[in-house]
Amino acid sequence: MGKDSNIVHQYFKKEFDSFTIIVRVNPIQYKGTEITLHQDGRSEVRDLDFDEHIVEDLTHDGFAPSSPLEFNLYYNGLV
Repeated sequence: MGKDSNIVHQYFKKEFDSFTIIVRVNPIQYKGTEITLHQDGRSEVRDLDFDEHIVEDLTHDGFAPSSPLEFNLYYNGLV
């Protein structure tokens, strides 16, 4: 196992009127993945680079802590 396997990711979620965003944050390397879930069943996945203020930024923007299970179900196309 590599060093990356020891990272505990953080997950955040925010629901909007017509879509939901779930974000996985690597709090060590400041990288992450965002999944946008549309009401019509479509989803979009983006890999992102963050800065050291990402957790504070997400909290300020109304994102709440979320479940790794929910993120991974969508990420792997199981939902």
